[in-house]
Amino acid sequence: MQRSIFIILLVYGFIFGILFREIGGLPFGIFVEGFLILIIIATIVSKPGFDAKSINNDLFYSLLIWFALSLLEVFNPEASLLGWVAELRSIALYPFVMTWLGLVIFKTRKDLDLFLILIISLSVLATLNGIKQLFFGLSAGENAFLQANAATHLLWGRLRVFSFFTDAGQFGASQAHIGLIALILSFGKMKVWKRMALLASSAFCIYGMLISGTRGALFALLVGGVIAIILSKNLKAIFLGGATALALVSILMFTHIGDNNYQIYRLRTALNPEDASLNVRLINQNNLKNYMETRPFGGGLGSLGYNGVLYNGGTYLSTFPPDSLFVKIWAMYGVVGLTLWFCIMMFILGKCCGITWTIRDNGLRIKLIALTSGFGGVLFCSYGNEVLNTMPTAIVVYLSWVFIYNARIMDKPIAEPEELNYLTA
Repeated sequence: MQRSIFIILLVYGFIFGILFREIGGLPFGIFVEGFLILIIIATIVSKPGFDAKSINNDLFYSLLIWFALSLLEVFNPEASLLGWVAELRSIALYPFVMTWLGLVIFKTRKDLDLFLILIISLSVLATLNGIKQLFFGLSAGENAFLQANAATHLLWGRLRVFSFFTDAGQFGASQAHIGLIALILSFGKMKVWKRMALLASSAFCIYGMLISGTRGALFALLVGGVIAIILSKNLKAIFLGGATALALVSILMFTHIGDNNYQIYRLRTALNPEDASLNVRLINQNNLKNYMETRPFGGGLGSLGYNGVLYNGGTYLSTFPPDSLFVKIWAMYGVVGLTLWFCIMMFILGKCCGITWTIRDNGLRIKLIALTSGFGGVLFCSYGNEVLNTMPTAIVVYLSWVFIYNARIMDKPIAEPEELNYLTA
């Protein structure tokens, strides 16, 4: 039962945005907590219930430390209690509880395969809806959203596609994330039709990234791709993959190939160090640095962004555009919290790489390479946008951690005398 409810929650993470826009009138975000409560109850009443051994690992304790710090932020005098409650959910409660429950529930290859099928299928569906928005028009709810957010989603008369996500930035980053996962999986040993399906899915998702106009999503592909190449344990793949990535970046930075295509032109600006948007962000961050010098523990949860405007209006931070998840955490938690959060994220990434590196079964290892690379790309991408703490990327990343950590109980020795590497198949 708990497994089924969690799967429903995963699907809900992809579609609740369209429910909010087209139906409205209900607190669709709070339903996430409702699903989590149901999962906890179902796990308690089931047999054998909670397995303490499943959570006795550094992933659980790392997120517990972050959750504890977030709870202590309630004493920060800079922000309101309501702002703290609202922000605590996505920044600390969800990663802790979802990962905790996932470690207990998802322990089989069948679970992993279902997870991969669902996130890829839902992402392809999201791109199809994005294509509908771009070429066939918007629904009533989508049009209302666009009118309210025209400044960020209608640039020079061109639509930044958002599909059924909260915004175009989240849509683009998510599509890059899942597109990378599908591409890596396609190098595994499988039937031809499955490989073609994965390649087509990857192409669809990357196209979704392009029509979103989310420039920072490019780095999810580049950084994630580099991690995948390294984890392949193959020198040929490292050299060829590195050369390909360098060639792609060089074409975007030093040529004008494809400038007649708006999506490629906008993507190219992500690598322009003189881009006006980038310079504005750097100026804002420099101003924030001066403000944060006397606030080592930050301005409190919910002090900026949507919750800042809603619950802490009139303060300096409520008028500050967060843009980056890194900057948002810095502003809310201060340099102390940002340092702790970054160390935890890098530790989890390193541990995921280590687990993936030691997995013996080739079919399982290619899946872990895809999930680890996806997380690494999203983490880097979060420097430019709020990605890692927003649905559906958030739940996909948390469950990616779960499957990587639990992969050690799914692993089995390889039958071949020498390890095969399907990234170069």
